[in-house]
Amino acid sequence: MWLIVLAGFLQCASAYDVDLKKLDGLAKARVETCGGQLNRLRELQVKAFVVQDIPLHNLVMKHIPGADPELVLLNHYYEELDRIALSDMTRSEINELLEKLGFYKKAQPEDEVPEEFRFSPAKDSPFKDEPPYKSSTSSVATENASSEPDAEAKHT
Repeated sequence: MWLIVLAGFLQCASAYDVDLKKLDGLAKARVETCGGQLNRLRELQVKAFVVQDIPLHNLVMKHIPGADPELVLLNHYYEELDRIALSDMTRSEINELLEKLGFYKKAQPEDEVPEEFRFSPAKDSPFKDEPPYKSSTSSVATENASSEPDAEAKHT
């Protein structure tokens, strides 16, 4: 009886509790890990997630020598909002967490992401009111251009 209660408690303790206020502005995420660390984990669930499921999500993988596997949640400016240890989670728990956070999961790696989920989990872009980026070379070219056909370029 006590083993069942203890197992249930440990299962709940290992799952990440989503704090939406802390994650306000969540736009992207990356998984940081070291390949060697994945081979040493008791559970091969995290390795299966990294190898098989990351290509299905709109996540980025970053290899860091010696790092334990972590999910790093970022805002639009790549500022870290939270860091979640994945070592004690199962593959299904990680996928459920990503779904809860709003990440889209494709059925197959080669599938296209539907337009409405292309930037998931980002809700709003802070860049939507900014004018499109103009390169400095195009502005120099337009400043030097003249509406008069016979205008001479002045050099100082």
